[in-house]
Amino acid sequence: MLSINHSGNILECGTDEAGRGCLAGPVTAAAVILKPNFKNDILNDSKQLSEKKRDLLRPIIEEDALSFAFTHIYEAEIDKINILNASILAMQKSIEQLKPIPEFIIVDGNKFKPFKNIPHETIIKGDGKYLSIAAASVLAKTYRDDYMNKIHEEFPMYNWKQNKGYPTKEHRAAIKKYGATKYHRKSFKLLPEQLELNLKL
Repeated sequence: MLSINHSGNILECGTDEAGRGCLAGPVTAAAVILKPNFKNDILNDSKQLSEKKRDLLRPIIEEDALSFAFTHIYEAEIDKINILNASILAMQKSIEQLKPIPEFIIVDGNKFKPFKNIPHETIIKGDGKYLSIAAASVLAKTYRDDYMNKIHEEFPMYNWKQNKGYPTKEHRAAIKKYGATKYHRKSFKLLPEQLELNLKL
């Protein structure tokens, strides 16, 4: 059973990101403040849930949350500031949209930067320990998946609808065959042998 609160502060937000290891598309983060009496037996780290369960949970989280927000940081920015900084920026931009302002931030993982003098704590595998981080992981994952499904229509040969931009064999084979698109992260090693890529803009 996941815990509702870590710090003892009522206005505690959880934050998490999705898409950090992808070759294409944005890194997406979400931040969530849950009501103190929030309960859900299905909610867990989004990676442990089926797509059907994540899609079922999103409206429940949004309905029952005190506040929630999500942010995409796109490829050009990722290439400019690197994926770790982009992930933290996405989380901070999500927290910034929350009303009321959280009194404490719990972050999935072990990297974060101080934000607006709000105390924070990083928690490894926090998305499997705290409901608010799990809720943020579900929102980040589902909103990012929606975006990848949309750009799949533009470049169906990469099958982003299925692989969501992750470095699957099929995705890498498509990059090798068709080159990189405007949605690919140029600072990432798109191919193991890093062949000369034709850019499709």
